[in-house]
Amino acid sequence: METGLKNKVVVITGGSQGIGKAAARAFAREGSIVYICARRKERLEAAKEEFAEEGYALHTRQVDVTQYMEVERWAEEIVQESGKIDVWINNAGTNHFQMLIDYTPQDFADMVNINLNSIFFGSQIAAKQMRKQNGGVILNAASYAAVTPLAGKSPYAACKAAVVSLTKSMAGEWAPYGIRVNAYIPGLIRTEISRPNIEKMGDALLRDIPLHRVGEPEDLAESLVFLASDTAGYITGTTLEISGGKRCVQNPWYAWEQMED
Repeated sequence: METGLKNKVVVITGGSQGIGKAAARAFAREGSIVYICARRKERLEAAKEEFAEEGYALHTRQVDVTQYMEVERWAEEIVQESGKIDVWINNAGTNHFQMLIDYTPQDFADMVNINLNSIFFGSQIAAKQMRKQNGGVILNAASYAAVTPLAGKSPYAACKAAVVSLTKSMAGEWAPYGIRVNAYIPGLIRTEISRPNIEKMGDALLRDIPLHRVGEPEDLAESLVFLASDTAGYITGTTLEISGGKRCVQNPWYAWEQMED
């Protein structure tokens, strides 16, 4: 499949590990010029060395995506260096378990800053540049929590539901400038963060997944390449679930039990 991504400038926040790093590698394989950011310098350096060993160039920058001016300066440097921004992926985010009644106002604000405000910051900054170019693609990380909220992760779920809505608004407002905007919902993906829980819970987690396997970062990465590609040129304002069919029926385990019988 011809993706049209060769020599396209692709920017990924939170790109030093997990889904972000897998996406960076997938775009690099397509011949894209890839820029990533993260908050931890050592992870950025490790990713850059890893890509170099594989024969890919990776441009890295330490950025706090909750700080508008930092993201804006980074974007300006990218344009100065490469002349454009073709694809911007708002992948950075965080979550943890904490009962809502125990949240302080600052705790709540911190979750909103990283999981919602940063999406707005990156998208607006990218769109301003893409408007000058008459085109571009923005992809926003949502979460399955946007579909079914999690007890203990209420602010995170609320933010991700807002990301889905915001993505639709962005798609509608920026379409006249040739900018496509979509969101993506990962299912159970094996990353550095999720691996301990996957190892602990085992097969219990697979009961909700019709494909009956844990997703890998590469499953997400290839889907993001598709959404950014020319092949997806008529897709905007949508949210793609990449979840192995998670909970598409109430009892996904039933078919597996019947097969075994």
